[in-house]
Amino acid sequence: FLPVISSVSGGLGDTQFSFRLRQSGGQRTAHYEDDGAYNREAPLTLQVSCVSVLYLHLLSKQKCCCSLVLVSRLPYVNLFQSLLQLIAPEYFDKLEPCLEAVCNEIDQWPPPVPGQTLNLPVMGVVIQVRIPSRVDKPGSSPVKQFNQENLLPAPLVLPSIHELDLFRCFQPVLIHIQMLWELMLLGEPIVVMAPSPTVSSEMVLALTSCLAPLRYCCDYRPYFTIHDSEFKEYTTRTQAPPNIVVGVTNPFFIKTLQHWPHILRVGELRMSGDLPKQVKVKKLAKLKTLDTKPGIYTSYKTFLHKDKTLIKRLLKGIQRKRPSEVQSALLRRHLLELTQSFIIPLEHYIASLMPLQRAITPWKNPPQIRPFRQEDFMKTLEHAGPQLTCVLKGDWLGLYRRFFKSPNFDGWYRQRHKEMTQKLEALHLEAICEAVRSSCGDYSQRRGNLLRPDTWDTRTLLPRALEASQCQHLPVKEETLQRVSLYIETIIGSLPEDLQTVLHHH
Repeated sequence: FLPVISSVSGGLGDTQFSFRLRQSGGQRTAHYEDDGAYNREAPLTLQVSCVSVLYLHLLSKQKCCCSLVLVSRLPYVNLFQSLLQLIAPEYFDKLEPCLEAVCNEIDQWPPPVPGQTLNLPVMGVVIQVRIPSRVDKPGSSPVKQFNQENLLPAPLVLPSIHELDLFRCFQPVLIHIQMLWELMLLGEPIVVMAPSPTVSSEMVLALTSCLAPLRYCCDYRPYFTIHDSEFKEYTTRTQAPPNIVVGVTNPFFIKTLQHWPHILRVGELRMSGDLPKQVKVKKLAKLKTLDTKPGIYTSYKTFLHKDKTLIKRLLKGIQRKRPSEVQSALLRRHLLELTQSFIIPLEHYIASLMPLQRAITPWKNPPQIRPFRQEDFMKTLEHAGPQLTCVLKGDWLGLYRRFFKSPNFDGWYRQRHKEMTQKLEALHLEAICEAVRSSCGDYSQRRGNLLRPDTWDTRTLLPRALEASQCQHLPVKEETLQRVSLYIETIIGSLPEDLQTVLHHH
């Protein structure tokens, strides 16, 4: 927590928003020693970034010159904003003593373990949250996945640690949701111009979340100011804008970011009984004056057609006064299914590049994953493309070709290639362990055989088997590792001392 002097709240009343910064000043300090274990189990969108990035959540009170900022390396927006709302009233009354007591309580919180439900006591309230896991079924309700056994009563149950009210955030752009999804998928540079930091922050965070379960691999700044260190980098006209989404409120940016290809200008987000006025798509040339009206200023043409059925369902929901959380669930489900329809053909193709398990032998290095050939993938779309799971029509081939040039494809491919490589190494190490077991049998009865020439294959496997027992980063069964460790101890202990020394050295 950081108490800071604030210039944000003037005229805005109580203000709360989130922003994101690059961490500077040397190497990143690891606050969690088990980042690797957490990332292996957490969804891609909630993993701790290997890049030095900090998430900050600010709350300032009206008629107060001070704000409270919560800093974290975890993107738990909903949890941390709720936490600030609990702490702020007491903090602005008692200041530092309150903050010290809160920090002492938070220090006792258990680490976030994907798949577990946690009770987090603070200031006499228990916040109950479930940390999402990558094995969760996409689109399922976190509340329904709670395991309520052996948990204390929790008066404040958060349905999600990170999800925003998508319907409220996207209400002025509902008819353009298809275009915004494509722009995010392709990693296009986007400026969100908003009347307040809160609106700016929520719109940018909503945009970056609309690709789930695909990870948005570009940078994003929910609230960006002229004081940020990257101001010159983003406003220069000597090079193309970076692949980033920035949220701004200062009218000065209308002029300095006019060369960006996509600018979304929105007004205050208000929920009402009628459909909020939808912004129009306009040409960038019209973005010249400070009183420019809300709209999407771009020359981008979508590859896919609009989903009119979705729009009609949401409009009907407004007329029937359907709760916002239900509307958000409909919108989130639509975006999830759209992303899955797009990504499933890619997953099927990359899985076909994996070597067959029978090609894995303990006597050779693991086989290589075949290269990803874009044209070969495109040929698979005729019979196994997104049209099998999505009713939207349009130029899917063109969308894939454009996607291949984006940072999101590069990030997706690197992640999948890394996971497949680890799987191959794990299968190879398990094959080594099995070879050691089958070759040596009962060592207490066959110690003499270890000195025969035909058992030298077994001896050459020992260093590899020892490596297998130490590779905790690979998805190797714990039972296999324990078994091979026992074999290694038995074998090495039965050999001459000079050979034991050589094997221990390896």
